[in-house]
Amino acid sequence: MLRHLQRKIRQLNMNCFLITGCIFFLLTIVLKYVSLDCNMDDVNESGDIRGEYCRNHYYQALNLSASGRKNCSKIILGDWNEVRNTLGVDNLIVKNKKVIATDTEYLEVTKDCKEFKKLKKYVMISLSEEERNYPIAYSMVVHDNIEMFKRLLRSIYTSQNIYCVHVDMKSQNTFHKAVRAIAACFHNVFVASKLESVVYASWFRVQADLNCMENLLKSNVGWKYLINTCGADFPLKTNAEIVNALQSLTGKNSMESEIPPPYKKRRWQYHHEIKDYVVQTDIKKKPPPLNISIFSGSAYIVVTRGFVKSLFEKSIAKELIDWAKDIYSPDEYLWATLQRLPGMPGSLPTHIKYDTSDINALARLVKWQSLEGDTEHGALYTACTGKNRRQVCVYGTGDLHWMLQQHHLFANKFDPIVDDHAIQCLEEYLRYKYFYGNIM
Repeated sequence: MLRHLQRKIRQLNMNCFLITGCIFFLLTIVLKYVSLDCNMDDVNESGDIRGEYCRNHYYQALNLSASGRKNCSKIILGDWNEVRNTLGVDNLIVKNKKVIATDTEYLEVTKDCKEFKKLKKYVMISLSEEERNYPIAYSMVVHDNIEMFKRLLRSIYTSQNIYCVHVDMKSQNTFHKAVRAIAACFHNVFVASKLESVVYASWFRVQADLNCMENLLKSNVGWKYLINTCGADFPLKTNAEIVNALQSLTGKNSMESEIPPPYKKRRWQYHHEIKDYVVQTDIKKKPPPLNISIFSGSAYIVVTRGFVKSLFEKSIAKELIDWAKDIYSPDEYLWATLQRLPGMPGSLPTHIKYDTSDINALARLVKWQSLEGDTEHGALYTACTGKNRRQVCVYGTGDLHWMLQQHHLFANKFDPIVDDHAIQCLEEYLRYKYFYGNIM
């Protein structure tokens, strides 16, 4: 009896040992599989995230949670108490205000690109086949604030897109070096081969984009659309949402293009000289080629690859470009006019019914000071909660709720010195939405 009991105990112990060993082996295999799939250092740039565990793992490693005690979800949902509390606390605790990183600091941190991308939380993976098959080209015209450039690039970066950066020739040498150092850390980011000295309201602002457009056409990336940006822009949509919006255009461009008011005609009727600023002369210009009707719009556009190619190939487009080089603020007229030119890919007819305001276009959301006010009494939007600069709102925290209800792909203008909370909350919102596709 005793021997039988001892044999039973030994058999039971052996069974437990085998079961425990099997469980341990299976756990080891599972954990090894999970760790391999979720290893951020080993993941392929075009790879998928497998499963909810890995998605959560990546999000926890790459989330861009806003600093301080503010609740971005409440701010975005329109909680004015949270907006007031955020700004009130920020004003009281001056020592906690964000310090903008310097060019020199970025030159140092980019010496190790792998560490830079990890430290600054760039997403090096693509979450969907649809996005991988729909690359977008970006022209990025910048002149200062390396921290803002880093954050803008991070917000729109994916491995399948292509990014050309134009740096103003007048910018500080350290800024040039810092931009090049960041660009060198990515296979699909580069500085334009030709740089311009950009003067406000001059031709060189257009030429900066044209230089990038020419470089982007020569790249080996088969991008579908081009979006141009500047250093004061920030996206309102994730890359997946931008892809969906571009697909919905079905080959059309999207930009502001309207019949201009009479007072603006002097801007293209007279020759202008470019010095430290643009000066109108008394010399009258010849009419535009073929007496083309001039339309007005914005510097910011969403255009097809075909449209961009036509700028360098179609004789009428090249003639109009040459004619526009001495007008005031040509970026406000050239793109809008080309958008209504018959034969330009993705363009619209000249009839007034096809006029498109900046509010209806996808390209850029802008709050003009002259259109702010009481919306119940006809104003287009409520007052800027940041600061108006050159009649344009530099967005504040209180603008976020309104902003994220709009359909635009990008908004202009942002400045971390004016209100960094707005940018931080956008970063947090977009990063969460990138991984989970819904609001916080």
